[in-house]
Amino acid sequence: MAESEYSSSENASTDSNSIAEQSKQDLELQFSEDEETLVIRMFNLVGERWGLIAGRIPGRTAEEIEKYWNTRYSTSQ
Repeated sequence: MAESEYSSSENASTDSNSIAEQSKQDLELQFSEDEETLVIRMFNLVGERWGLIAGRIPGRTAEEIEKYWNTRYSTSQ
């Protein structure tokens, strides 16, 4: 019986970890006004060169910037 209680507790812990991970990802997509302006300006200059853009924004990865851009400015036709 102790084993099933442990298993249940482990599943609850895993669920809270995935919720915390999702919250962290949501926070990472919050860009400041300055970061947003820089991303827009850099995109207009160099296009989809996310690594180059990320090099201008400390603490941001190319993947974060691309995801931000695609969720915020991508146009679907």
